[in-house]
Amino acid sequence: MIKNKSSLTPKLRQNWWIDAILALGTVVAIVSSLYFLAFPIGGYQGGRNFYYDFTVIFSRQTWDIIHTWSGVAMVMAALIHILMHWGWITGTLNRTWQVILKKRKGFGMRLTYNIVLDATIAVSFLICAVSGVYFMFFVESGPTSNVFVFSKLTWDLIHTWSGVIMTITAVLHFVLHWKWITNITKKMLAQLNNRIENRQSSIGLEQA
Repeated sequence: MIKNKSSLTPKLRQNWWIDAILALGTVVAIVSSLYFLAFPIGGYQGGRNFYYDFTVIFSRQTWDIIHTWSGVAMVMAALIHILMHWGWITGTLNRTWQVILKKRKGFGMRLTYNIVLDATIAVSFLICAVSGVYFMFFVESGPTSNVFVFSKLTWDLIHTWSGVIMTITAVLHFVLHWKWITNITKKMLAQLNNRIENRQSSIGLEQA
């Protein structure tokens, strides 16, 4: 059997799956965060409080669970992504430092743009993740809630705006690598389709 020259390497397939999980977790976290942007105050039960547990498809508690666990999935996938690309990250940091010290020639525009995007995503992601941990361990219990380093309101603003910055830069990163993403995705889907067809053919031969 002739091996397809365009077949993907195991490492590339692993990268695609991790990136797919990272992208899915990010999208779900962003979509669920829109509920909390629209209805930031859950309030209390009873009294004149129209927004208490306001339901938009799901209840506030369900949106909270979705947002929390999609965020956890995103963080785990991002950590694996960082470990898989650690060599590139450290190499790029070293080369960037040499450029700053003028020990080597500067990067091209595209690579510089990519590095700036990656650095912004990394910093905003770290801040968003750390602030997200605060809300996991210090559950909302009123307008002041538990104070740890910052007030609850400050943590909320940090979490919200770091998430906004991360989302914008992630979209720009996605656009920058659009051709690579679509190319690899088409090959992955083609391989998955071939495996399904081969399995169906094997089942058909066994039943014949």
